[in-house]
Amino acid sequence: MALQKCLEECKRLSDGSPKSYQLMLKRENLDGFPDEKSKLRRFTYGKQNQNYPKKTILLVGATGTGKSTLINAMVNYVMGVKFETNAWIEMIVDNSDRAQSESQTSEISVYEIFGFEGTVVPFSLTVIDTPGYGDTRGIHYDDIVTKKLEDLFCIPNGVTDIDAVGLVMKASENRLDERMCYIFNSVTSLFGKDMEDNIVVMFTFSDGLEPRNALQAVKDAGIKCAMEDDDPIYFLFNNRQREKREGGKGAKKAAKYAFETSEDGLKEFTDFLEKTPSQSMTSTVKVMKERVRLTACIQNIKERISEAEKGEKVAKSHREIVDKCKDKIKDTNFKVTVTELYKVKVEIGWRWCDWYAVTCNICQENCHDPGCTMALNASWCQVMRNGRCTSCTGKCPASDHVKSTFTYVTKTRRVEKTLDALKKEYENSFKQEADLLKCMENRLKELKETKIQLLDEAYRIILQLDEIALNANAVSTLIHLDYLIEKMKEINDQTKLQKLEKMKESIDQQSQSGLTFFGAMKAAVKKAITKN
Repeated sequence: MALQKCLEECKRLSDGSPKSYQLMLKRENLDGFPDEKSKLRRFTYGKQNQNYPKKTILLVGATGTGKSTLINAMVNYVMGVKFETNAWIEMIVDNSDRAQSESQTSEISVYEIFGFEGTVVPFSLTVIDTPGYGDTRGIHYDDIVTKKLEDLFCIPNGVTDIDAVGLVMKASENRLDERMCYIFNSVTSLFGKDMEDNIVVMFTFSDGLEPRNALQAVKDAGIKCAMEDDDPIYFLFNNRQREKREGGKGAKKAAKYAFETSEDGLKEFTDFLEKTPSQSMTSTVKVMKERVRLTACIQNIKERISEAEKGEKVAKSHREIVDKCKDKIKDTNFKVTVTELYKVKVEIGWRWCDWYAVTCNICQENCHDPGCTMALNASWCQVMRNGRCTSCTGKCPASDHVKSTFTYVTKTRRVEKTLDALKKEYENSFKQEADLLKCMENRLKELKETKIQLLDEAYRIILQLDEIALNANAVSTLIHLDYLIEKMKEINDQTKLQKLEKMKESIDQQSQSGLTFFGAMKAAVKKAITKN
């Protein structure tokens, strides 16, 4: 009865066998933006019955893997559509005729279907679709998807629990290509370790046979997911349910087989949903926020290390100049031309939408840059804890920070100074020393020690990321790992170097390091986060 009523309310798309219908959905923009700007939308059919539980699935996969058809198949299944019904209901209208570039969007869409609880399954269905991951237009699109997922899990009317994460890929795949590896590793890196048993593989365009090559490809890529008998837990779906069942030789028989293949896969999948405990997004949100905070701290540390290295060069040049002018050291008015460091505010320029930086007015440092998109003001930024910054040198109060469109950049310039003025600069730091050359030696020693302390701090952060996340294979983490390995070699810290190289080797193996797409995204991240 519910199905018949639904069909009467639907928009008829086409006649024939099967008849095609479009669900009339209620849209809500969860991020508060108008339709043309919203990147977090919810589409709902029906009214929730609180007597039944709600099962939520997050789907991820590259363009062309059949996610939209899979979502429609799920909707038809829970509504009770059978082959004999001779109807096909679309929650997402097929856009296969659109150019692929147009379909690569960064919007997250939540689809809810209510009113059919108890028809086939004893729950309502919610599907989260994440198009846009792995978009070759740049990492900013992936950052938007990640941050919008975090929004979705944090906002009052968002998603608090997930029952399954479906990694969607074609059953015919013999190996995971660069794009797919990047997508799956990026998404699984968002979750806490408690999510692993809820991540499954959903094979589309299946002929119903066991996809041995595709299963082996998932294993070879080291994708974190639920396992059974040493194989990833998987489900099979055919994507031809809506094709015409009349006209061709054996068309009806083939169409029925396609329909039943998906029906069997959906029966197995919904059984999995019923017996598998849902996971609260509390742990995942913690991982997301901690990754944002720790990544921002690493970037800040890298800038401070760079500044310390520039300071070393400046101090060495000062020492050489003073050494040449030792006979003039008592002449307070004797002038020399030296290099000095100074900081300037530089406009960020266009990045994407609402990208800003959080900076410290006291330390004159960039505490969260690039990409502070979520916080309304600096005090709400994720690098703040208990009212203080976890990123800047002084760990200053949040009130000393601003969220703005500029960042601090350290530059050098040539200036003329008297030896007396130069001496006072160094003596202010080392008042116990009267000898200027000795003060300069102390400054160099201090800068080297500062650099080592900062590298130790960055090393601890990388280990923290590795501990809290299900998958630490985020491209940005690998970029920071490369940087730390280079710096540990410079200071010859073999213990930390061996640990970092072991982590990098593991990530390289799991991410199929060296493949062109992964390499391209790695280069893109490096370009985005590297400062001049």
